[in-house]
Amino acid sequence: MDPLLLLAGVSPEDDEMEEQERAAALMTIMIAGALEAREIQNARRRAHRLYLCRRELLPDPRSETPWQRLWESQTDRAFITTMGFDVATFRYILEGPNGFGRRWNMSTIPREDVDNAGNPRLGRRSLDGAGALGLVLHYLGSAMLEITLQQIFALTPATLSRYLDFALDILYDTLPRLNDAAISFPCSQDEFDEMSNLITARHSLLEGAFGSIDGLSLAVEESDDPEIENATYNGWKSDHRINNVLVFSPKGDIMMAVLNCPGSWHDSHVARPIFKKLLTDVPDGYFLVADTAFPRGTLSIQGKIRAPIKAGERIPADPMIQAEVLRENRQLLSYRQTAEWGMRTVQGGFGRLRIPLPISSENKRLRLLGNICRLTNIRARRVGISQIRNVYMPLWEMSEDERLWADMKNMLFGEVIKRDRVSRFHLVVDNNE
Repeated sequence: MDPLLLLAGVSPEDDEMEEQERAAALMTIMIAGALEAREIQNARRRAHRLYLCRRELLPDPRSETPWQRLWESQTDRAFITTMGFDVATFRYILEGPNGFGRRWNMSTIPREDVDNAGNPRLGRRSLDGAGALGLVLHYLGSAMLEITLQQIFALTPATLSRYLDFALDILYDTLPRLNDAAISFPCSQDEFDEMSNLITARHSLLEGAFGSIDGLSLAVEESDDPEIENATYNGWKSDHRINNVLVFSPKGDIMMAVLNCPGSWHDSHVARPIFKKLLTDVPDGYFLVADTAFPRGTLSIQGKIRAPIKAGERIPADPMIQAEVLRENRQLLSYRQTAEWGMRTVQGGFGRLRIPLPISSENKRLRLLGNICRLTNIRARRVGISQIRNVYMPLWEMSEDERLWADMKNMLFGEVIKRDRVSRFHLVVDNNE
């Protein structure tokens, strides 16, 4: 033992205890400082965070929420206004042996702390099947922020994100099993004839036309990966895009779709599966109508994609033949408009497409686009929300008396129609000159 310590009356144990006390005090100060710094950092973050916590939401997602009030109303007007589907169509997707509700109730919501092979605990879920379907239709049908969805369904951010991802998966698995959601290309002579008859009832010179085709370019987020960034960059639009090609029938539904292709691809590359379909499965004499800028494929499918006459293109000099060519051209130009109507139906009916698509997951982009295309078909076939369908189907279903009055209207007001603001895009031959 040190004699100096003995003379001072201080034992080694007292000195060691004092050192420990000083270390403990220093550690306490450091922990308190760290907690204070974290609290200051959290306070700064809260000022910029755009989400709501449970105490800021309605207490029970299963009662007295805006969604519950909408669901209990069971009115077509409210359902169509908020989700784009009437009550009967909503129940068509939800109910039945292949419906959304059954899959929601039989599947476990994926979580890291839950056994995905276990039995679902339906009583512990914040939303039932109807609520989950309502959530995903609100999401797809609008460009609203997730904070708005939180308020409508009274869900916290983590629950909303998890439920939405799971519901999109279930919808993607459910829709292909519903007949009215099918994306089906004509496969028999009778089906091609049916489509052609719907068109020739309004455009008599377009015998053999059975649909319209066009490209759809959608904005996508910019990737940090140089290869992906380069693949999605579209020089024509000077932006990052995802390219798609859709084929619409005169009934207003989508007959074929090529989705989720890089924005750097030209439509001629994107549409290759459609060109192959035209070559192998479309009888001679039948064709799709496209815009003048849309590629018409190789010589092997020559005549199976037709478009209006381009500016500066030569036409026959014979006045009789010239008049017939221009008349057919006007009908091609008129029917070509259906592709734009179809694109507007898709983009206007599903506001989520106005937001750049996620770049992080190719599968999630395909899931989003696939759900929207199939829901577009359900809306056209069951709700009747389709400008193409509203123009061409009623004409086919007209009685003889209705067709007589329609012809009389065209005779009386044809000159007025010729002078509308769209007529300047038509080539017209004046026989009096």
